[in-house]
Amino acid sequence: MNLCRRSSWLLALGVGLFATGCASPRFGLSHRTVVPPTPTVVNLPAEIIGGQFLVVTQWDASGPWRFLVDTGSTVTLVSQEFARHYATDEPAGDMAAVHVRSADGHSVLLPGVRVSRMALGAVRFENVTALVYDFDELSAHLGRKIDGLIGYTLFRDTVLTLDYPHAQLRLAPAATAPALTGRVVPLLGDWSRPVVAAQLGDRSLNVLLDSGSDGGLRYNPENRNPHYAVTPRPGATVASLTGDRQQEIGRLADDLVVGGRTFARPIVELTDQPSAIGSEILRHFRVTLDPQHGFASFERDGDDPVDGIPLRSVGVSFRRFPAYWRVVSVVPGSPADDPVTGLEEGDLVTRINGERVDQWGLDRYEALVHTAPVINFTLLNGRTETVDPIRTFELVP
Repeated sequence: MNLCRRSSWLLALGVGLFATGCASPRFGLSHRTVVPPTPTVVNLPAEIIGGQFLVVTQWDASGPWRFLVDTGSTVTLVSQEFARHYATDEPAGDMAAVHVRSADGHSVLLPGVRVSRMALGAVRFENVTALVYDFDELSAHLGRKIDGLIGYTLFRDTVLTLDYPHAQLRLAPAATAPALTGRVVPLLGDWSRPVVAAQLGDRSLNVLLDSGSDGGLRYNPENRNPHYAVTPRPGATVASLTGDRQQEIGRLADDLVVGGRTFARPIVELTDQPSAIGSEILRHFRVTLDPQHGFASFERDGDDPVDGIPLRSVGVSFRRFPAYWRVVSVVPGSPADDPVTGLEEGDLVTRINGERVDQWGLDRYEALVHTAPVINFTLLNGRTETVDPIRTFELVP
């Protein structure tokens, strides 16, 4: 999860780490999927916040539980509260504990557990192996209590549809699912990761379909020399479970074609990990994934190309708390980086345009960054509050 949003928020969890080898499950994962004989397709409403695909589920007196659906993750994560309700005493032999970096920079151990039961509507997953993770910071970031993250491998016996335009998740048993419609393409490589072929200019490019990333194209040049319309520049500092990294972000001169749709000169973040596309691109589709048979499909309304728009930013990354937002990084060379009128790492913001920060949900704040020429941040210095106006700018024209 993985890109800093256009508003230069800091998503401090970086759960997409698990898609890059931190914990790679074997094919013989022990969970059991139970699907009802009818209906043949189960539909669940979803909520898409900050590019994240969320579903709410409840199957007994406990809950409700809110889960992220992350096709870029090869493991499932659950909160401590959820584990207290459903973890069994049986060892999670196929899910070893993992050391990761905590929000304060220290190393913490995520224990593996075996969960007796999870359900999405009428579809039930039993004997699920998962890692226990503290979701408090992500919950604060998204403004929703998050109880877990469902990795792609949990859906191995189902056909999964993420319908972004209609905010809906659809599940069907792989053995009896309806035929895929739309643009059908093969899934490439290992069954545990949804990788498809895309086209970048005159070159083929394999990309991971990563619903846990809120960005567009994350691109590994791999000794190629990409053509840039806007040369990559330093962006926000993004924290992940393996440590902090600064974005290198620009705009490609070539068009990206995926799922039969053209994305003109896409914004790109360079990476040394496998190339991937996130929700900024996936949101144009109903994406269906059939891991058992090795196919994906893309359905969309209309065939018009998606023109690239400027990437606006305020030049500041925050870690969000109920009473204040703490500045964790400032984009070099941005208006916020001014030594006299700008912001500094560690500054505490209590109000935005005069309203308390707890009134600014993620989507509302992003809309403000996209439209406002100036944003007034109220800073807390001891017991004194001062207002610091910061000009927004085009991080990538």
